[in-house]
Amino acid sequence: MSDQPTNYNGAPLTESEKHAALFAQLVMQSTSMALMLMGRAPNPMTGKTETDLDGARLFIEQLEMLEAKTRGNLSPEEQHLLKQNLMHGRMSFVETVNAGKNAPKTKPTESAAPAESAEAAQKKFSKSYGEG
Repeated sequence: MSDQPTNYNGAPLTESEKHAALFAQLVMQSTSMALMLMGRAPNPMTGKTETDLDGARLFIEQLEMLEAKTRGNLSPEEQHLLKQNLMHGRMSFVETVNAGKNAPKTKPTESAAPAESAEAAQKKFSKSYGEG
């Protein structure tokens, strides 16, 4: 039995098919990491839900960079996958920031700086959708 990946017909993957699969995996991993850092899924290592908006924003920005750098070089399916994941990540980010504004502050020592940076990020992402 070969360790080489195969397509649905059992034939070895072409270089192009490998790249398409790796691209999809990269996009989905980045989106999953962003969502996890927004507290939408528990950390698989700890089982705890975490919120790190700066980290989530970094993964979204990496997807934006990927979109810019690959423009014109993606198949329609790859382009759709990237666009949908970016939209989902951005919308989830804005929802997370908005939910944080409405939630009571439980840490009295929490500084104002993270809220300001989250607010600025919300404006950036919501501007893309014409909301703010």
